Amino acid sequence: MPFDLWKFTYIGDILVAINPFKYLPFYEKEVSTSTTKLPPHIFAVADRAYQSMLGRLSTGPQNQCIVISGESGAGKTESTKLLLRQIMELCKANSQLEQQILQVNPLLEAFGNAQTVMNDNSSRFGKYIQLRFHNSSVKGAKINEYLLEKSRVVHQDEGERNFHIFYCMLAGISPDDKEMYGLLDPTQYRYLNGRYGSEDTVRTWGEKYRYLCNAMDMVGFEEQEKVDMMTILAGILSLGNIMFEPTETDALKVTEKSMGWLKATAGQFGVQEEELLRSLICTLSVTRGEAIRRLHNQQQAEDARDSIAKVAYGRVFGWIVSKVNELLAPNVDLDIELNEIGILDIFGFENFAVNRFEQLCINLANEQLQYFFNHHIFLMEQNEYKQEGIEWETIAFKDNKPILDLFLTKPIGILSLLDEQSAFPQASDRDFVDKLNSKFKSSPHYEVVRSHSPLFTVVHYAGKVQYNGGGFLEKNRDTIPASIRGLLINSVTPLLSVLFSATISRTGTLMPRKAKVNHKILMSVFHSLAVLMEKMFAASPHFVRCIKPNGSKLPDLVDNKMIMDQLRYNGLLETIRIRRDGFSWRPSFTEFAQREIKGEYFIYCISEIHLLSFSFSSSRLFFKYWHQEELARQLERLGKAALVIQKSKGHSDIWDIISVSQWRLLTLSASLCLPQATPFDNLEVHMELAELIGQAGGEARAKEKSIKRRNTIRWFKETQARKVVRNGAFPCWFHGMISRRQAEDLMTDRPVGCFLIRVGQSREGYTLTYRGENRCRHYMIEMQSNGKYVILGEDKAHASLTDLVQHHCQVGIKPFNELLTVPCGQVRTNPGMAGPDPVHLKLQRLFMPSGQSSSLEAQRPPVLRRISDGRHHAEAGGARVRDGEGESHPKSRPFPRLYPSIRLAMREIQQIQQVRGIEGGD
Repeated sequence: MPFDLWKFTYIGDILVAINPFKYLPFYEKEVSTSTTKLPPHIFAVADRAYQSMLGRLSTGPQNQCIVISGESGAGKTESTKLLLRQIMELCKANSQLEQQILQVNPLLEAFGNAQTVMNDNSSRFGKYIQLRFHNSSVKGAKINEYLLEKSRVVHQDEGERNFHIFYCMLAGISPDDKEMYGLLDPTQYRYLNGRYGSEDTVRTWGEKYRYLCNAMDMVGFEEQEKVDMMTILAGILSLGNIMFEPTETDALKVTEKSMGWLKATAGQFGVQEEELLRSLICTLSVTRGEAIRRLHNQQQAEDARDSIAKVAYGRVFGWIVSKVNELLAPNVDLDIELNEIGILDIFGFENFAVNRFEQLCINLANEQLQYFFNHHIFLMEQNEYKQEGIEWETIAFKDNKPILDLFLTKPIGILSLLDEQSAFPQASDRDFVDKLNSKFKSSPHYEVVRSHSPLFTVVHYAGKVQYNGGGFLEKNRDTIPASIRGLLINSVTPLLSVLFSATISRTGTLMPRKAKVNHKILMSVFHSLAVLMEKMFAASPHFVRCIKPNGSKLPDLVDNKMIMDQLRYNGLLETIRIRRDGFSWRPSFTEFAQREIKGEYFIYCISEIHLLSFSFSSSRLFFKYWHQEELARQLERLGKAALVIQKSKGHSDIWDIISVSQWRLLTLSASLCLPQATPFDNLEVHMELAELIGQAGGEARAKEKSIKRRNTIRWFKETQARKVVRNGAFPCWFHGMISRRQAEDLMTDRPVGCFLIRVGQSREGYTLTYRGENRCRHYMIEMQSNGKYVILGEDKAHASLTDLVQHHCQVGIKPFNELLTVPCGQVRTNPGMAGPDPVHLKLQRLFMPSGQSSSLEAQRPPVLRRISDGRHHAEAGGARVRDGEGESHPKSRPFPRLYPSIRLAMREIQQIQQVRGIEGGD
């Protein structure tokens, strides 16, 4: 599947990435392993941040942040994915955590991205990914999300779509699951505007749904959580089809043709139909102990309906982020200090034909980012030259602080005025815009628009943007009636109850209900961005500026004016001057000397570099941006030389080439270049108990090993045996608890592709032993917290060991793409004896839970088929498990809590549609 990829250049150490809207072979495995030799490249940015975090470049270990900015459609989201992939490649810790982190982006992308007129995969939220490291290994991650565009759930402009997840879900799930969730043809849903796409597009959505399900399995979501979440999403779609009409009294009623949708929504949300209807058509409030019921007019009822949809979706998204953070939290002692690399991927500057509240929030965020860039590149650096007495000609730049002051000044900034008006129930959007016109009519960054509509213009750093103030006050309040909140808190769906029992922090995180946070949306944007800026100012930044080459999203088309405009308003033209003439690396004498005291490479390497522009003050050294990269290249050269020397220790003539002091430096440098272990070599099996006895301390080690073995056997019998057994027997490739040596002995005369799976001797897990060309390889099988099985280093989770085996009969195991072809069966103690294999019977007796059938299935030829034989067949999206006769067993997997109600409601909808279709035909 093609991705939008880039061509690169540098402005000093700032990467400029131009999106050509077509696939380019810049991101292959071979490229990712040679970052120090790369021309300007996104992988080189990842490498520089990683090495700096470890303290291998200019200073000691320090937190890093990578700021990716640019217009919508310039390629920020893909840059983020490539940065994450490369940083995980650099870690090489052989941890399943790395694969889990890589799955977070496609997961959040499905729920937080959508097609706009500017970008087919536009991020409709911002995220800051914090990767936590101990030494060189990643230990956890945290996601901070900002300002999801919830209004997109209920309305999309012409040429735009809803969030990706709805199209993925409708295209990817099986017919059985559509019935289970209560889903019909996508063209029937008003919230999707009938937009779905061609047959090829539908297939693409289906593929993305399968990737999404796997991503959730990899990260660790439980099956019931996934079912509840998908049911809530189906309920949001059904909710949008509820329509109202007046009655003879003042009350509203649901139209006859949408009664089925009301019933479906109630079942999907896990609430009573009558209570849902009551919350839509009236508001119940309590004043001085008296309950007051206010009937809604049609517009208020529709607003209540859409409010539920927006808030429900927003809280599902917030829950996903909170769940990811819980599952990826560092599992280390609290006293261990972790270093960090943060990656900021936030919505780009937007200027549409009609710009609403969401565009104002997005553009305010971009103003903050531009200020951060200006402060770091121009203000802070030039102030330091002045303080240190460095001869310097000041470079002027376009400072956007006055624009931020227009928004943030208290008590008369745009944010303060919006909050003030939002506090008055009777205030209108027209009143708000009139106040802006009165306060800011003389500001050079604000323009009054003469119109009957509530319009106003802000002159941003990237140009003028005209905003339509319609809906500003209601969207800023972001409230939901207490009666609706109470209804959903009492839902029989645990997930929905949890979502509405929680409140939302300023940064969008779900918090316990007892935590009181009173704020308006736009002010929360400011506070959450302020928190983000604090994190970024405390770290060492790296900048990636993404450039959009044309407005048509077409390859091989360059709009020079558009590119120059972006370079100009981003401040990149001035950046060229300051990076050419300035000193971006400014270590103190203390920092620099400490590096040499530690025996590292700087003093020796600097003697090799021509420092034509080197400068210093009384307390600090001033280097050009390229000196860091040159030192890194020198380190690589010394490291390679050290390895050669280590291999040649016995040769006396080596000392004629290099001095003793240089040998010390090279030897220390070599420690940075040691090869890492690979996933298939990292399982060490202890010696057999008999070999331990008689050795020093052997009895204690034998006793410890024996305890571990018993614990592992207990774990298998209690939690795993029923999952592995098929029709009362273990598969022929399952060998119970045997040692690594025994597994290799079994494989001695077997063909390439032969394999077996065995229980770990000292851990709760499995190992797959594979017969390769020249040796046996041992792949660890990780047990996910949600019960899924994953081969360490792979990116695919499986519901069972059988599924894992079937998958790798068709898809090779990395990194050698080895296919499983021939299962290694049990060896008979007496080949001529008829009946079941005694060794296999012993395995049955050892591991089979009490009461389980001990009958053995007939041995089959040891060649695996590419298609499941039906005894354990899982359809796309987690369909029902079927037995050999093809009968469906709904109870074998989680179901929506009110599944019968959902099914009846959908049948009613279909019957009404059939009747209307017949009447229309007549």
